[in-house]
Amino acid sequence: MSELLTTVDGRPLKAALASAERTKRIRAVLLVMPLFIFIFFSFLYPIALMLYRSVENPLIAQHMPNTVAILENWDGKEVPGEEAFAALAKDLVTAREAREIGKVATRLNFETPGLRSVITGSARSAGKWKPPYKEKFIDRRKEWGDLTTWVTIKRLSPTITSVNYLAAIDRQYNVDGEIQMIGSDYQIYVDLFMRTMWMSIVVTVSCLVLGFPIAYMLASLPLRHSNLLMILVLLPFWTSLLVRTTSWIVLLQTQGVLNDLMVWTGIINDAQRIQLIFNAQGTVIAMTQILLPFMVLPLYSVMKTIPPSYLRAAESLGAHRFLAFWRVYVPNTLPGVGAGCLLVFILAIGYYITPALVGGQDGQMISNMIAFHMQKSLNWGLAAALGGILLGGVVILYWLYNKLVGIDRLKLG
Repeated sequence: MSELLTTVDGRPLKAALASAERTKRIRAVLLVMPLFIFIFFSFLYPIALMLYRSVENPLIAQHMPNTVAILENWDGKEVPGEEAFAALAKDLVTAREAREIGKVATRLNFETPGLRSVITGSARSAGKWKPPYKEKFIDRRKEWGDLTTWVTIKRLSPTITSVNYLAAIDRQYNVDGEIQMIGSDYQIYVDLFMRTMWMSIVVTVSCLVLGFPIAYMLASLPLRHSNLLMILVLLPFWTSLLVRTTSWIVLLQTQGVLNDLMVWTGIINDAQRIQLIFNAQGTVIAMTQILLPFMVLPLYSVMKTIPPSYLRAAESLGAHRFLAFWRVYVPNTLPGVGAGCLLVFILAIGYYITPALVGGQDGQMISNMIAFHMQKSLNWGLAAALGGILLGGVVILYWLYNKLVGIDRLKLG
């Protein structure tokens, strides 16, 4: 029988080792706990809150409880009877006394434009009315005799709803409860998503085309020269984003430096000055310059690890210089290309300041519409739904990158 190994204090060695490992794990968890807490409250919790806001809809159920209760058993085929109008009158009076009628009217107006004045106007009169209410409501505003008004109230009755996501893709429920496209005059979000994707792709490709030779040159030069040139690449990080963006306005405007230069050299005459700013091309030019370092750095970090002997070996075996570069060097840069494209594209689809300043009407992106709903229209549910769709697109992009390249090969510098 083998002798049981023990420590100097008499404890079994196996138990002492397990205790030591457990202590090390607890210390490791305690060391990273501040980081976990910071990430949770600054990143995960806001995202979870945003996703919850995109489906949360408590206003109607909270301030029109009697109407919601009556409409639960309504078939939606005819305008409801006197009982529903009596409940509506009671709810409108209560909401007006609580100073919440404006929020209720605004929420209904988001779903069916024009209902805000119907709700607020009827709420002012409902307190003076005596039963029966139905004729008085319809005489006051004919919209109460329209099925659409009641269908809208019933549709917004649940506290969890998908109407924000439908609105974010230019769709809504019709009177029969079927999903349909909204009127052509109100269809803006799908086009904005498509424009955002297209401009982000153009910016990403432009950064790759410009950044690849820059990174190759930096990786090929001696260290003392490449470090000096790297400062020029990093210089934009040391300059305010607002300053860089407004500088492009000075350069690209109709009476700006670039147009003056083309007029001075005779390329165009004074009457043919080109509109280079406050449109989509102005946004692409400015964003390409701003996001270019995010492409160069991952490419440089990968290219620096590729041994020059690879190219020399290919050429010594008879390959043309360009063929050796294309068949040997470029495939080795794919992790950097993938990381740079992923980083630039994700930053581009969420960019706000540059499109807001230089985009004009044609250069606006979905981020500008999210800001509009957050700051001006106060439709936070729709803004959260638009943000949720963007987040879904980013997650799908990560998934594709992981499938095609592998997330373990991601190198950002």
